[in-house]
Amino acid sequence: MADVSLTLSPQTPADLAAIEKLDERAFGPGRFARSAYRLREGVAPDYSLSFVARVGSLMVGANRMTPIFCGECPALLLGPLTVDPPFRSGGIGEELVMKSLQAARTAGHQLVLLVGDMSYYGKMGFFPVPPGRLVFAGPVDPDRLLYCELVEGAFDGVKGKVWRVSRQGAAR
Repeated sequence: MADVSLTLSPQTPADLAAIEKLDERAFGPGRFARSAYRLREGVAPDYSLSFVARVGSLMVGANRMTPIFCGECPALLLGPLTVDPPFRSGGIGEELVMKSLQAARTAGHQLVLLVGDMSYYGKMGFFPVPPGRLVFAGPVDPDRLLYCELVEGAFDGVKGKVWRVSRQGAAR
């Protein structure tokens, strides 16, 4: 069998159906009730910052970067990060995250937020949001709310409600 390597490429609208199937396999139907999903609802990802991972022609992972606001500060919401279960523990998720963070930094973004495990995301430069600094519209385990500064000091003074950017502009 030929050696097939991993390729990362920017997401396109044509990838959305395959990504949805990947998310369904990895997270199940309960994913839609999560606060982070609700925050992304109706907001297109930034395709230049969101990537898919393929082994040959098979999509095995994807991540999404969505514009949001943290209080009055523009930021990005990373997630969902999805890796097909048979391909987990191979570093694909970390490669996707690092690719998105680098693309966001290059594009001039300053701050990324996510809901996830510090034990996983900490090695990629994420830190816990101090208690009471940011408020989600829905329930979020405060220990899982993490941020990453793409520019040193970008999180200084950031506080308030986390809200989404709608297709028509800001929506609180």
